[in-house]
Amino acid sequence: MNNTYYETLDENFNMALELLSTPLSHSELIKLLKTGNIAQRQAAALRLDTLQSEEEANVLISNLTGQDGKIREAVSLKIKEFMSTPQLLVYFENTSSYDIFLDAIIDINANICRNIIEAVSNLKNNPEFSKYFCENLADRTLTLLGIIKDFDFQDGKYKVNKEVFKLYWCLETIYNFADRMDFQTLKQILLRSKNIQEYTIREKTAKILSKGFDDTELHSARQELKNDRNYYVRRF
Repeated sequence: MNNTYYETLDENFNMALELLSTPLSHSELIKLLKTGNIAQRQAAALRLDTLQSEEEANVLISNLTGQDGKIREAVSLKIKEFMSTPQLLVYFENTSSYDIFLDAIIDINANICRNIIEAVSNLKNNPEFSKYFCENLADRTLTLLGIIKDFDFQDGKYKVNKEVFKLYWCLETIYNFADRMDFQTLKQILLRSKNIQEYTIREKTAKILSKGFDDTELHSARQELKNDRNYYVRRF
């Protein structure tokens, strides 16, 4: 890497430090989230201590995808914090945000995935959200299963790892939303995912099955995974 790269890193780091110590009003922080550079948006997200409207929540959410990883992670952390606060949760109950959340749970950064899964779990009791989110989560999961089922997991290609990573986090999200999903669709997902060669997928499947479903096929699937060759799968 050339010197310009490191100079840019230093400039961004110094700018972030300055922004973290400079007094800024709430409206100035929101403005930076709209128009700032990487360091400014990251610092603005971290310094934001509340939201005053749905519009402000939308500004925050708009930075959750399509931005530098530093911004996305800072924003995901704040969204998790704000959505755990009942009086602020209402600002996130709009359908325009739901597709962004679905994209964020399969972000390449695992910290973002964890933060958003925890955040959206606060909306489980919203019927409109649960219906839309679970139906689309199921569709995305089934699509990934269709892509992955014929993969050769010995070739180590990035494409394989990328798609497996997405499926892994879809299943982790399903674990949190299993009781809100259409049972037959959930059953179809689990009966297919238990057969994926990649053990991390079977591990997530076993974790979901550990909830205990009153269904003969799912009971058999759980017993099968309890005898899996991999310890991390068997432990559930």
